[in-house]
Amino acid sequence: MTRKVSIFGATGSIGQNTIDLIARDPGAYDVVALTGAANIDQLAADAIRLHADIAITADDTRLEDLRTALQGSGVEAAAGQTALTEAGCRPADWVMSAIVGAAGLAPGLCALEQGATLALANKESLVCAGQLILSTAKKHNARLLPVDSEHSAVFQALVGEDMDAVERIIITASGGAFRDWPLEKLATATLAEASSHPNWDMGQRITIDSASMFNKALELIETREYFGVHPDQIEVLVHPESMIHAMVGFTDGALMAHVGPADMRHAIGYALHWPDRRALPVERLDLAQIGALTFRPPDEKRWPALRLSRDVMERGGLSGAVFNAAKETALDGFIAGRIGFQTMAQVVDQVLNDTDPGHIDAPMTLDNVYAADQMARQAARSVIEQRAG
Repeated sequence: MTRKVSIFGATGSIGQNTIDLIARDPGAYDVVALTGAANIDQLAADAIRLHADIAITADDTRLEDLRTALQGSGVEAAAGQTALTEAGCRPADWVMSAIVGAAGLAPGLCALEQGATLALANKESLVCAGQLILSTAKKHNARLLPVDSEHSAVFQALVGEDMDAVERIIITASGGAFRDWPLEKLATATLAEASSHPNWDMGQRITIDSASMFNKALELIETREYFGVHPDQIEVLVHPESMIHAMVGFTDGALMAHVGPADMRHAIGYALHWPDRRALPVERLDLAQIGALTFRPPDEKRWPALRLSRDVMERGGLSGAVFNAAKETALDGFIAGRIGFQTMAQVVDQVLNDTDPGHIDAPMTLDNVYAADQMARQAARSVIEQRAG
């Protein structure tokens, strides 16, 4: 039976890997919606190739460009945040949520309200509004499947296990571009240096987040939200080879590790075919040839984002939305050359410390999440102005 699927964030690395898997078995899928941003040519080409019902660009100034690229194909074109959200409301069996940042929250919620299976690569959704996402899924009998390689690994290690027997969850980090740099050299790190990942081929923003470990900070919060464990049960290990994606430790002392190649198609394919396992076009590891896997604890002086994420988990409420918005704005400042690499964490720290507790403790509704997001962005821009001036 053909499954109806939508891909939010189709032109990014997660979206492109999802399309690669779907295109290998075209008769199995009916593509409802593809969304993207500035890469209109890629979005249109994929929409035409997959015979999608609609293609949406987040950039409402590019609607005419998209219409021109789709001309004669029969694929509908739309643009803007409202159109993205409406795409989530189109009935689908399975939806990939890979829009970067808080912009992915509303479309994902709409998909859950339709009872769809939501494959969640947008970690910001759980960071900003985990309680809202999980309660919406439960209310509408929808399923949430993790696509981050670490959380997919944890999910797989827990199959058939009792959560009461879980003692700890260990997520691994490659360490990013600067894992072996002398600490004092980070003050001079350039945008080009931060944008080059030693293991993964990813977009610029996530690659920089890997270098700063902000991506791992988000994943710590995501782990707490998704699996319902206490923050003290979550650990991070730097694992440069990026082959063990996560481990689950149990009360009997056993550790279950998920080992696989650095290829996002594994986690995507697991979510796409769940609850079955099917053949995937990924490398088969030769452990004898690899020889050794290495681990080391993270240095929070090098990666202060990890400490900030634990502060967020302790505070709870809407602090995740504040953290994420401040992080995204600080990243914008670094990319624009207004602040240095290490200043990003300092900006986020200041915004968290300066935020009125009343904003943090407000009820978790979509409107309040967006309000906290906008407040934090404005606060972060002000801090950047002060530091850049």
